[in-house]
Amino acid sequence: MTQAEPDFFVLEYVTITKDPRTGLVVAIGGTEQAAGILQRTGGFLSAAGPRGNYHRLPHGLPIEQQRLKATTASHALLAAGHSVHLDPTLNMLTTPDGDREAALHYLTQLAERASAAKTSTAVAEVLTEIAAPVHGLLPLTREVILRAWIAASDLQSTASGEEPEPIAQLGSTATSLNEAARVIRHARNHAAHPPQPPQPPTTAPAPGRARPPASRRR
Repeated sequence: MTQAEPDFFVLEYVTITKDPRTGLVVAIGGTEQAAGILQRTGGFLSAAGPRGNYHRLPHGLPIEQQRLKATTASHALLAAGHSVHLDPTLNMLTTPDGDREAALHYLTQLAERASAAKTSTAVAEVLTEIAAPVHGLLPLTREVILRAWIAASDLQSTASGEEPEPIAQLGSTATSLNEAARVIRHARNHAAHPPQPPQPPTTAPAPGRARPPASRRR
């Protein structure tokens, strides 16, 4: 006798995350009950999207306010029985130094991998992690310095009317990091394709000393 599977009442999944293009905190999915919880506990606003309605926090909220409202709404949804995925960067209950510790652990692992590399391919893999064009460590660091330079330049210029030399040097530092990443990628390409060992030269018979013809049997 085949036993039928029981029926479970499962509410629709809700995802709360930050849209990388607009920087808005959005909530996608869920039922009308979930929508009410988002609006009531998190201050989310209903919006019409190309694939249906969704919810978002108001424009211009400070980051800490975004995290507070997203965390509050997610816990209210969980308490009401909804399944929720909350972007870890919006979760106020995570360890404050968790991201920093993860970054330090990642750098330590890269250093260990470089020290333990036994092949050119292994070295190339480490260099790729450092200088990959989009997600490499150096390009990402350059992006941070570039944004800090722009922000500091705007603030210092507003206060004094001109950009102080130490702030101006941040722009040069960003350019230097870009050049360093290019050099590392060039080295990575050479490490990924090590030169082939030289082939032994082929010996050709000396001129005028051709092999004598084989003797014929009679």
